[in-house]
Amino acid sequence: MSAVPTSPLNRIGVVGGGAWGTALALAALRAGRETLLWAREPAVVEAMSLRRENRDYLPGVPLPDALRVTGDLADLGDCDAVLLVSPAQHARSVTARMAPLLNPGAAVVVCAKGVELDSHALMSEAVAASLPGGNPVAILSGPTFAAEVARGLPTAVTLACADEALGTALVAALGSRTFRPYRSDDVIGSQVGGAVKNVLAIACGVVEGRRLGDNARAALITRGLAEITRLALALGGRAETLMGLSGLGDLTLTCSSLQSRNMSLGAALGEGKALAEILAVRRSVAEGVYTAAAVVGLAAKLGVDMPICSAVDAILNRGAGLDETIDGLLSRPFRGEGV
Repeated sequence: MSAVPTSPLNRIGVVGGGAWGTALALAALRAGRETLLWAREPAVVEAMSLRRENRDYLPGVPLPDALRVTGDLADLGDCDAVLLVSPAQHARSVTARMAPLLNPGAAVVVCAKGVELDSHALMSEAVAASLPGGNPVAILSGPTFAAEVARGLPTAVTLACADEALGTALVAALGSRTFRPYRSDDVIGSQVGGAVKNVLAIACGVVEGRRLGDNARAALITRGLAEITRLALALGGRAETLMGLSGLGDLTLTCSSLQSRNMSLGAALGEGKALAEILAVRRSVAEGVYTAAAVVGLAAKLGVDMPICSAVDAILNRGAGLDETIDGLLSRPFRGEGV
């Protein structure tokens, strides 16, 4: 049965007051929607409401008066769709808190990229488990830097939804001249691409920090895409999805610019800094730090070979040295490219 709404999705809620949540709220406003932004930290809510700027996470970007900002999840009850932008490891708990407050027909669009650490669940699975009312779930993923979306620079994303009619309605609600969603029904593949690319971006950052060259980074991107595709296929996703925005597009962006939180973290590791030292001075979350172990655990369950992700996990979580781990990757047996 179709989940298509009987009226346009005019009221959009955004859960998460960081850079990405703020940017998506601005994108929804540009698409002509009534937009409500929820933030967890009272100081952030107050600053955005009074100063019309998210100085902590997105400084220098003015917030229009039309953007409503709240710290009360109950305000989401009037929304036709809610964009969930909480960090991946908190998505389940935040959804559980807001679930009883939602309109029963409101769609929940997951905008976090990751795999749950304890359960190895994809975000759609973790979120759906916290929605006893059966609210429909969609995925928004793709190559996006929050600051560029916030400034209205051209951006294309994947909007994945199992229900074609609902997916079409969400595209119409969020799409604009500079924010262009492309609809997909491959919910699994779209999530795997977005989650694993964060881990691979840390690897590419290590290459940058260790001055191993552009050839090495290109090799990591390409062989990393093979790892993403193997995992997606094992979970029931489609290979062609990983050739699109939520796969190759997101991977290329995140692994090619130090604007990426994950790549910049890897670069700092490559320069010899300790992980604890790097994280201590950051406010924003580098999802790949937590996703690495989750992806490796999920791959082990499925019997999927992911040597680059395993190497990143070993460096982050198992005390492995950078040089010995790099040497281990370079010493692997030669194999066919399609394997």
